[in-house]
Amino acid sequence: MTLTFALPTSGAEALPTARRRVGTRVWKIITWAAGVTTVLILGGVAAFLVIDGVPALGGTAATLPLQVSNIWHLTWPLLFGSAWSSAWALLFATPIGIGFALFVTQVAPRRLGAVLGAAIDLLAAIPSVVYGLWGLFVVAPVAARLYAWLSSHFGWFPLFSGTPSATGRTILTASLVLAIMVLPMIATLSREVISLVPKTNVEAALALGSTRWQAIRLAVLPQAKSGIVAGALLALGRALGETMAVAMVLSPSLTISIGLINSRNPGTVAAFIAQNFPDASGLQVNALLWLGLMLFVLTLVVNSTARAVIRKQQK
Repeated sequence: MTLTFALPTSGAEALPTARRRVGTRVWKIITWAAGVTTVLILGGVAAFLVIDGVPALGGTAATLPLQVSNIWHLTWPLLFGSAWSSAWALLFATPIGIGFALFVTQVAPRRLGAVLGAAIDLLAAIPSVVYGLWGLFVVAPVAARLYAWLSSHFGWFPLFSGTPSATGRTILTASLVLAIMVLPMIATLSREVISLVPKTNVEAALALGSTRWQAIRLAVLPQAKSGIVAGALLALGRALGETMAVAMVLSPSLTISIGLINSRNPGTVAAFIAQNFPDASGLQVNALLWLGLMLFVLTLVVNSTARAVIRKQQK
């Protein structure tokens, strides 16, 4: 007599094959729909900016904002101002963000690190208009006195040349406010990337006689470099598109100037659009949409660079 035994099957194996196939098809349809929808939205925004922005290329002084002779005389100073202020904001925020991430993950006790991490995350929840008010009423008056001192002692340096602003509403003040705004993004992404580095790497470096800084420099930063760079570039994209805080803090003029403390400050694209759109009409609206297209392209280049850096570091 032959005995047969029925082995128990798992829940997944017990499901009917047809039912599993239907679930897989539904999942594929949903994910494909989400991906296609995202691409369509991005393409729709780009097409809208191109269709309504390109007519501004034929504008004249009578139809364009600020009576500029052609649209490029408006585009280049604003693009320069956006890039210039965002670059300084990134220069200020990146070392602080990386230092904060290293302190929270490598130095501070776990409970203190959790509290500080929650505190830095709260900065990201503050509206930009609040940052603008803070920069206008707190940072700018203090900065005005600092700018007078910089001009008197370092006025020979091109960045600090010219008559210092009496109100403190300069490109440097706007960059400081932007730095505080993008700091949470850099600090949070750097913290998450650094926390993924195996602690055994640091322990091995310390066991070989390295100091704490040497262990971090040799065992932590090389592995986290791609994430840190990507976070900084994403923060740069956020700074390029910031509107309200810059519009409230900066006193712009249509110029290309590297001076940081004088009253002749280049404006930014986003702030210029926000300030001039309510009163715009006709070809002026097309000019503002053209500026939006240029900012769209600039942000796309920054984000594409961030992704390229990540892929290169991963390889």
